Amino acid sequence: MRGITRKKLGGGQLSMKTKLILGLGSIAAMLLLSSVISVLEFRRMSTYVSDQVAANIRNINAAQKLASKSDEYNLKMLAAIGDDEGGKLPDFDRAAFLDSCDSLRNSLTSKKANPITDSVVYAYTAYMLTSLEFEQVMMSDFINSREWYFERLQPRYQRLRSDIEKLTAVAYDELHANSLTFQQSFYRSIIPGIVSVGAGLILIALLYFFISAYYVRPIYKMLASLKNYGLTGGSYNCTFDGTDQLAELNGELKEVVDENVELRRRNKSLKDERDRMIEAVESVQE
Repeated sequence: MRGITRKKLGGGQLSMKTKLILGLGSIAAMLLLSSVISVLEFRRMSTYVSDQVAANIRNINAAQKLASKSDEYNLKMLAAIGDDEGGKLPDFDRAAFLDSCDSLRNSLTSKKANPITDSVVYAYTAYMLTSLEFEQVMMSDFINSREWYFERLQPRYQRLRSDIEKLTAVAYDELHANSLTFQQSFYRSIIPGIVSVGAGLILIALLYFFISAYYVRPIYKMLASLKNYGLTGGSYNCTFDGTDQLAELNGELKEVVDENVELRRRNKSLKDERDRMIEAVESVQE
């Protein structure tokens, strides 16, 4: 029996230790792999979205800076109009304003960004061309400078300010969209972890079933057979499928129990024979 069992075990069969290591190792490998994938995906999406959000914030600041420069220049124009001694046309950095518009046109990704940026440039051009009438208005005795400011220059400024606000709103919309993208990417990055946890739970349930079916139940059957042998002295009759160390242990136990039963039977036979001989001797002596 021992030789047969060992021959079976040596035929490329997996041992108990190897089976347990493979089962637990597969769960650990799956959880580790999914965790690495989740971390890498989250880092990738986090870096991408963070860059996008930073660009959106720069665009918002640039749009607000355009509004601030426009407000400052318009107030200077109003102050110059109110100067009784004859004001001077304020200076305005036109190149920086147009460069900021071009930067926003290239940075904003929304489809409606380019038309609004072009509208800002158009409104700015109209406003600046109208502001160049300032010296002629101040030198004329027939044109009321305040009426010129509020009826001609101010409407063009309001148009420019409105277009800048629309451009700022576009930048805010892109920031909001990228924030939502960040949230979606966060959930997408944790999906592999959730899937791996679910798969790990399933594997644990399968491993529990495997251990229960192929190890726990046979051990209980072996214990029950041993108890039956201890109480009744009967034979050891535990059998189950398998070719691993547990099956070898069961075979060894069966051999030991069978040898013990045979030894008990022989001892009982010898004792009975001795008792018969003693009875025979006593009867002869009588």
